[in-house]
Amino acid sequence: MNEPITEAAVQQRLARLGALRAAIAEVIVGQDEVVEQLLIGLLSGGHCLLEGVPGLGKTLLVRSLGDALSLAFRRIQFTPDLMPSDILGTEILEEDHGTGKRHFTFQKGPVFTSLLLADELNRTPPKTQAALLEAMQEHTVSYGGTTYALPEPFFVLATQNPLEQAGTYPLPEAQLDRFLLHIRVDYPSEAEERAILDRTTGRANPRATTVMDGAEVIELQKLVRDVHVGDGLLDWITRLVRATRPQTSEVAEVREWVRWGAGPRAGQSLVLAAKARALLHGRLAATREDVQALAAPVLRHRLLLSFAAEAEQRSTDDVVAALLRALPLPA
Repeated sequence: MNEPITEAAVQQRLARLGALRAAIAEVIVGQDEVVEQLLIGLLSGGHCLLEGVPGLGKTLLVRSLGDALSLAFRRIQFTPDLMPSDILGTEILEEDHGTGKRHFTFQKGPVFTSLLLADELNRTPPKTQAALLEAMQEHTVSYGGTTYALPEPFFVLATQNPLEQAGTYPLPEAQLDRFLLHIRVDYPSEAEERAILDRTTGRANPRATTVMDGAEVIELQKLVRDVHVGDGLLDWITRLVRATRPQTSEVAEVREWVRWGAGPRAGQSLVLAAKARALLHGRLAATREDVQALAAPVLRHRLLLSFAAEAEQRSTDDVVAALLRALPLPA
């Protein structure tokens, strides 16, 4: 039986989280909310999808996280001609020089890593996107009748350009649902943009300091599971997720704007993300503020909008905002 964690050990782990944030800040200017959500995904053991126009530092942010963590890191540039074998690996024919016999050996692909950057994921066709489905859900790869385990911890941090950009493909709903958070990366403020220009146009090429390894990440993930969520908050999260389904929802905006609502995995993701946010803020109990802050990143990619919503130029964030207004907050 595992012994209960001590207060001193909790504080030590929280200090490590502070050091991780500081290491990323050595490279990334601003984007505090984006960095926080990325760390929430890390602590929750979930995958993150970062969306923004080109040039906002999405790839640099993921690279900096990889530098700050002593984890195996690989990057795949998704292109229209990328094949599933380029991700998962393939069998190659080898010859035993001693016996002269030939045999097939599985050559592992770049997915066999702890931190996988799937860069511009939506620039490759759905057939290749689907190659990540098993890896993201089961942390395994099946090839030629054999199942291979991926390293632990394992994270997919994917970037995508908005769909109105030329040369992109929509992500399958089954794959979207496997992302814990859909993180929007917006333009920096004027002061932040000036700091970016100053920092990136000189001779120095700052890199994040390594402050944590895989074992520490796993310990933090275990601690997240121990964060308390009250019964009232759990009830509210359940009502919030169920209210996204237009067939049974009492929220008028949902019935008008949503074709398909979120499944139970959304509730699981919201609870875990709220726990992780509480821990990042030095608390061992989640609050309604944690849920409110993460409702949009957890739900925005799990709702399918109706034609009426598209005609009115409504977004999934508008639906989430309507839900938070309509459902009474727990005490």
